[in-house]
Amino acid sequence: MSISKSEPRTAETTPRHEHSTALRAGSVGVMGILFFVLSAQAPLTGIVGASPLAAALGNGPGAPGAYLVVGIVIVIFAVGFVAMSRKIQANGAFYAYVTAAFGRKIGAGAAWLALLAYSTVQAAMYGLYGAAFSGLLGSAGISVPWCVLAVVTMAGVQVLGSLNIELGARVLAVLVGLEVAILLMFGLTVLFRGGGPEGLSIAASFSPEAIASGAPGVAIMFAVASMFGFESTAIYSAEAKDARRTVARATYLSVGVIAVFFSFISWMLVSYYGPSQVVGAAGAALESGDSTAFVLTPMVELFGPWAGVTTGILLVTSLLAGIIAFHNGINRYLHSLALRGSLPGIVARTNAHRAPAVAARIQTGIALLLVAPFALLALDPVLTLFSWFSGLAVAALLVLYMLSSLAVVVYFRRERVSGQYWQTLVAPVLATVLLAWVLYLVVSNFTSLIGGSAETAVALLAAVPAVFLAGLLVEVRVLSRGGDRAKVAEFAG
Repeated sequence: MSISKSEPRTAETTPRHEHSTALRAGSVGVMGILFFVLSAQAPLTGIVGASPLAAALGNGPGAPGAYLVVGIVIVIFAVGFVAMSRKIQANGAFYAYVTAAFGRKIGAGAAWLALLAYSTVQAAMYGLYGAAFSGLLGSAGISVPWCVLAVVTMAGVQVLGSLNIELGARVLAVLVGLEVAILLMFGLTVLFRGGGPEGLSIAASFSPEAIASGAPGVAIMFAVASMFGFESTAIYSAEAKDARRTVARATYLSVGVIAVFFSFISWMLVSYYGPSQVVGAAGAALESGDSTAFVLTPMVELFGPWAGVTTGILLVTSLLAGIIAFHNGINRYLHSLALRGSLPGIVARTNAHRAPAVAARIQTGIALLLVAPFALLALDPVLTLFSWFSGLAVAALLVLYMLSSLAVVVYFRRERVSGQYWQTLVAPVLATVLLAWVLYLVVSNFTSLIGGSAETAVALLAAVPAVFLAGLLVEVRVLSRGGDRAKVAEFAG
């Protein structure tokens, strides 16, 4: 079974009295999708936010190796993922693939899990963004609560999400380019200087012994979080130029770039401090209450005070880029669900720019609902909103990865596709096993990951099966009420 391949109606062929549901086909290429993916992964946020935790609580100088290990796991997963993208071109990605293999009910559960993962990680970013932006303004003598900045930004992101996708890609290209540039400036400077007091040691960070030292599970968890969002390459298939090639190229390119980039920059941080000193330096930064000092201090020491200020500003824009990227991804998930009858048809409507305008408003409403309780209860946006929802998003996403890998095996076996055993059987099965191992590490270390109580950890983890079941039950209700009419609805609305 495959999703219908009927061509969507364009604005020119849609009668005036009807509402268009068509996205702007052929509007984004490999580099445009790559910037959406890199923005979702927020390179500067990942380095500044995760590296001190991975070094201090994980495997110390072996943290750079963890990025490569996770990168290999994700590349193996991507083999089956790309094979499905060539057969099924739909902007629902996980939802479309799982539906093609297991049917609409299981597919709807996967869709709800995807919405949970993307919505919570975006809400987490709003928490860190509000705190970072408020702190940046505070250093200039301007006091603005984090929640006010978050809500104002939601309105701006809503406007941008209702415009054409090319504009969004250009904005993200600038923001991502700047944060990558300053990190590369740091990394290359350390590299060309020959490292820090202990030089450059490949074995200290990339040998099996180094990767397995300390608590490698914690470092791997943060490495998984850094890869978050690469699968959104398939979400833009309906708007991609030559989707069969664009999605595949963007997927492999994004996985390779982010794994190598994070590994290299974190290795340069280890080299700057020295393998024997990096754990102490990361721990000191965490104990000071300002974990960003682990990265900002070397920046200032190498380039001067301007680098610290610039990096602080780019941290805010990095988070903003990630928020925009997830806003666009969630929009297209909602749009895809509505096209197939799993949500009211009105959600599939697009505007004059052929952007999913109704879905954009819903997404903004979801973000507001997730962030509001933390603001109303005056909870710390970093220690609660960011930490809790980041952990929940990683757990939900790993379950989705496993479902998608299994979907590849089931789909291609049922379609009796001969050959391509590596792409359609061996790699997906291997990916499922490896992802199950990573999920085990995440669950067993979840309390440490979120920095909360055991009760909070259990409640957050319970949301994963609960949301999946809710999506399944809603779809059962949709099918029972609509019968055959609830089948794929290409032009709902």
